[in-house]
Amino acid sequence: MFSLSRTRMSGPKYVHFWSPVMKSSLVAAGIGDLLRPADKLSLNQSISLCATGLIWTRYCMVIIPKNYFLGGINFLMGMVGAQQLARIAHHRYTHPEAPKKN
Repeated sequence: MFSLSRTRMSGPKYVHFWSPVMKSSLVAAGIGDLLRPADKLSLNQSISLCATGLIWTRYCMVIIPKNYFLGGINFLMGMVGAQQLARIAHHRYTHPEAPKKN
């Protein structure tokens, strides 16, 4: 009997490899945004980055076969989004007179 949960589908020939590799560009872009001033960051984009990363991290752990590589990239994406949200919140708390934009 053939079962997907028993086969090893990894490496550059499978989508299970390329999906996290391509998604890591979002993590790299988020890390690059750490150098931007907090008043130039987008609140909506940071919320989307954080929520998407955390939701898909959960999904990667409940599917069969589990995709730990994609789960790790999604977790990093959620953490980068959370860091940006923390920077935005800190800036808005310390500069209440500054105009707010999304």
